[in-house]
Amino acid sequence: MELHLNRVDYVQVGVTSQKSMRLLPALGKKATQKVAIADHDGILTCFGMKKGEAVPVFKTLPGQKISRMDLGGAPGTPQEKIFVCSGSQVRGYTKKGKQFLTFEANLTESINAMYVSGADLFVCASYIYNHYCDCKDQDYFLSGDKINDITCVSSEKLPHLTPVLACQDRVLRVLQGSTLAYDIEVPGPPSVLELYNKDAGEEVLYGTTDGRLGLVQIGEHSAVAKWEIDNDKKKGGILCVDTFDIIGDGVNDVLVGRDDGTVQVYGFDSANEPTLRFEHVLSESVTSIQGGCVGRESYDEIVTATYTGWVTGLTTESQKTEAGAGEEFRMSKETQSKVEALRAELEQLQGKVLQGREQYQQTTQSSTAVSAVPVFNINDKFTLCQDDASYSLLEVQTAIDNLLLQSDVPIDLLDVDKNSAVVSFSECDPEQPNGNFLLATYRCQANTTRLELKVRSIEGQYGTLQAYITPRLQPKTCQVRQYQIKPLSLHQRTHSIDPTRPMNRLSLVGQFSFAEIHSWVVFCLPEVPDKTPAEDSITFYFHNTFLGTQLEATYCKGTAHFHSDNISTISILSDVLSKEATKKKINLNISYDINDDSVSHTLRMIHPKLEFQLLLAKKVQLVDALRELQVHEGNANFLIPEYRSILDESANLLEEYKKQPAHLERLYGMITDLFIDKFKFKGQNVKTKVSSLLEILDNYDLNSLLEFFQDV
Repeated sequence: MELHLNRVDYVQVGVTSQKSMRLLPALGKKATQKVAIADHDGILTCFGMKKGEAVPVFKTLPGQKISRMDLGGAPGTPQEKIFVCSGSQVRGYTKKGKQFLTFEANLTESINAMYVSGADLFVCASYIYNHYCDCKDQDYFLSGDKINDITCVSSEKLPHLTPVLACQDRVLRVLQGSTLAYDIEVPGPPSVLELYNKDAGEEVLYGTTDGRLGLVQIGEHSAVAKWEIDNDKKKGGILCVDTFDIIGDGVNDVLVGRDDGTVQVYGFDSANEPTLRFEHVLSESVTSIQGGCVGRESYDEIVTATYTGWVTGLTTESQKTEAGAGEEFRMSKETQSKVEALRAELEQLQGKVLQGREQYQQTTQSSTAVSAVPVFNINDKFTLCQDDASYSLLEVQTAIDNLLLQSDVPIDLLDVDKNSAVVSFSECDPEQPNGNFLLATYRCQANTTRLELKVRSIEGQYGTLQAYITPRLQPKTCQVRQYQIKPLSLHQRTHSIDPTRPMNRLSLVGQFSFAEIHSWVVFCLPEVPDKTPAEDSITFYFHNTFLGTQLEATYCKGTAHFHSDNISTISILSDVLSKEATKKKINLNISYDINDDSVSHTLRMIHPKLEFQLLLAKKVQLVDALRELQVHEGNANFLIPEYRSILDESANLLEEYKKQPAHLERLYGMITDLFIDKFKFKGQNVKTKVSSLLEILDNYDLNSLLEFFQDV
């Protein structure tokens, strides 16, 4: 079934957080709904639509940043009371804007997730979960990793309201009172949870930061995974999810909002499998999504809130007036009045801008002038993408003028199709003290608020990447964001590893505390919680997103063991942990157990990537010559099929090659490091034989390479 939706922009408020916009229940079956939205200025705005205009119902005074919103009410009644959280405080408002609740949760950190059900209030800070009933403390739970979202399952099959926490370590934790009932492993860090059936049901939808969507059925003692959708098209991470029958087939569809601005609708086929039915791309990340009826009675729509505060509807109502043959296009009176109102508002705003500029000029020239730096919000992330082993960032509240990237370690900038900014590189001299390996400037087009960048680091080389963001604001101002490039930056947390692989072991024994060894692991590896675990010992599993090798880290007070099928990983850990211990003046007893079979195993894992890149490079070298021959001869019929296929695929080949800068050199570097590290553990220095290794790589053959590693 085809779904056609038309975009309508309603209002703009301040910068918004995830899940901070809701539709209030409709008063009648086909009546329009009011929209409540909260922003970082601390303002809660509620508005409805009347004759195509947004009419405010109420608006609160500015205050502390509002981080989350939920609707509640007595069980069995319309859920029309609005609850918002700012810092560690929860406030409640009626649908007309009267404040009836101010509750201080007394948390040391700000609330970042909330769920309301009747008299029950569930709130989460970074690692802490609290349950209150009638504002009295009920349950408490300390999570092993950061909590991103919470929902509660109520069902006849479950004896009580069951909280489900979405945690950063790729786990959904199901609680029973103050204890962990069980956990559910999911394929990525879950960022959002939503009940599939809001009235009652045990099915929970989850979205992940790497763009996957899934449904799990929560039971009393275990859960069942119903379905999961991979992010094959490399869309952004999921920030918000809702369920609503927008298609009109009697089955709730899944509405998804992503951090790259993509809005998606998944319907269900006859086999009850989710199928993509609609997709629309907004220019900013979608922080909230709701299904309902806002613009006009009887016309369903998807209402979204974006990062910079735009409330937008994707409605089933047609927005175009079709003119018949030979007829002139005529606007309706309603549309004409809208256009006139917009023109008047635009003139008014232009007048205010001119007046503001004049005032600013006068104040800057006066003897009592005080410089004021304009404040602007940045929504950035630095997360590892599993598919191409790259990190991506960032979004700004206002239009970006330019962005400067500076790095003191070697990194590659990868091409991003959606990125329209012009990039230029400055020469760097890494040999200088505090020298740079990268200086790149992105000059943005007008009204660019979102800039997607992809960078790939080299494992073993760690330092800092800095982004200097300059918006189109007067007076000129700039914000600096820093991102740590970790020694094992291409590793990602996973739930388990393959025990059959040949593994190398690194063991550390010394007078270090559990907190100290944990801080060293946090320094070396991404996706490890900053907070020291509550247990006496901990085990983490990782896999390398670029090569597919694996790592197991088990440590406690005074002892740490690391197992990996890649000798280079062990070598990097050994070097970095030794340096960190030396800084703290802690003596370490370091021992190794090196498995020679792991070298050939790692080379075989590199083999498909290396073979593909060498073949790609050869084909790309032939493209220009084959095109010249084709122009000279008038056609390509005289070429053998292999060369004809290269010509036919030339555009794709060049695009693929362009996407992988220094890819071949990166693989050469990994093999060279593996070669040096293998013999380093045997006490041999083989750096003089690297030139012979590179010759073998230039005339690559896997067997010859394996023999070279054995013969030296």
